[in-house]
Amino acid sequence: MFKKILIANRGDVAIRVLRACREMGIKTVAVHSVVDSSLMHVKFADESVCIGGNRSAESYLNISAILSAAEITGADAIHPGVGFLSENEKFATMVAGHNMTFIGPSPEHLRMMGDKIVAKKTMSELGIPVVTGSDGEVKSVEEAKSIAAQSGYPVLFKAASGGGGKGMKVANSQDEIENAYKMAKAEAKANFGDDCVYMERYLSHPRHIEIQILADAYGNVVHLGERDCSIQRNHQKLLEESPSAALSKTQREQIGEIVTNAVKKLGYVGVGTLEFLYEDGKFFFMEMNTRLQVEHSVSEEITGIDLVKEQIRVAAGEKLNIKQEDVNFFGHAIEFRINAEDSLTFMPSPGRIEELYFPGGNGVRIDSHIYRDYVIPPYYDSLIAKIIVHASTRDECLAKARGALDELVIEGVSTTAELHKKLLCNKDIIAGDFDIHWLENNLQTLTKGEIS
Repeated sequence: MFKKILIANRGDVAIRVLRACREMGIKTVAVHSVVDSSLMHVKFADESVCIGGNRSAESYLNISAILSAAEITGADAIHPGVGFLSENEKFATMVAGHNMTFIGPSPEHLRMMGDKIVAKKTMSELGIPVVTGSDGEVKSVEEAKSIAAQSGYPVLFKAASGGGGKGMKVANSQDEIENAYKMAKAEAKANFGDDCVYMERYLSHPRHIEIQILADAYGNVVHLGERDCSIQRNHQKLLEESPSAALSKTQREQIGEIVTNAVKKLGYVGVGTLEFLYEDGKFFFMEMNTRLQVEHSVSEEITGIDLVKEQIRVAAGEKLNIKQEDVNFFGHAIEFRINAEDSLTFMPSPGRIEELYFPGGNGVRIDSHIYRDYVIPPYYDSLIAKIIVHASTRDECLAKARGALDELVIEGVSTTAELHKKLLCNKDIIAGDFDIHWLENNLQTLTKGEIS
């Protein structure tokens, strides 16, 4: 087992990894930007190193600085957390080249799944259902029109190196093809330095269903059920729950078996998530996230399995001590992302936390890095807390969530807490009747006259 792990991240995920390391008896090193010197994981870690300026490129994306910090402190492994360098093939390769362990999959799998075209082709060959569309990069407007004529409209252009909803544009007719294609390429280039895009048939009312997996280096793979992440804004998740109200036990078992068989054939090692669009009883592969997910907490609550500890163990070369028959699902869990954003426009709201009170009680979990008088900087993701509630049934879970959100007090900045309160009172949400377009179609009605 590792003796010292450097945590190459910030915020709630850094604290999450630090806690797991503490419980496992592993020393920790926190790295931070100048503005993040007062973060809680920096205070709690055994050692800390400032790795650069406030902007991500100067610090959390600064590979040389992170590797230097690891060498100086004698770390034998690096946990990349979520975002930043967590799916960076170059970083993983350089970590190994410095005789340290990257706590994540191999560079080969990072490269394979990082290219959405290659990922889709690979998963299709492994028996995973995919959405019909282009076989690879769409290289011209004329080619796009030809493919769309065969698949039918609407169609969706997606960045091959994309994520987070960037580089995605819909064309509802041939007249919209050229503009959507050019906009997708421009956005892909601006965000990922690569303007390669591919095209898929656009599904009109899908849910976003993802399957959490855990795999070791000895061919053992288990899945921890699904998470329904259909409530999104700007293609980014806002609320996640498990199990999904849309799936039956049989469907869960079937897609779980398909996924674990594919991951086993792939030879993948670590935690990972296969994301699907689910429409009319059918699953369509979107992408594989080769890292810990923000919403991993939901799966932990319904299975009792600590994903971060298991991730560290398999990275250290240990065998999984969990078989699929050992994975039991208990009750229902929902995670609410509390972002420092305006609830109507989703514009970031950095600033000082003037008052703070987190809810508690049985079945209420808070993952957060903020505290009273903490100043939220404008440089990073707006996520400031996750409230995860767990109960025996979905109805009980919703009731517990209403109480938890009513207790939550965050003053000084705008947050998405008020939007979550509105969601919990909506009949569609209560009934579990929604898809990935639901929030964008209902946001104005949901918040009209009540959220500014």
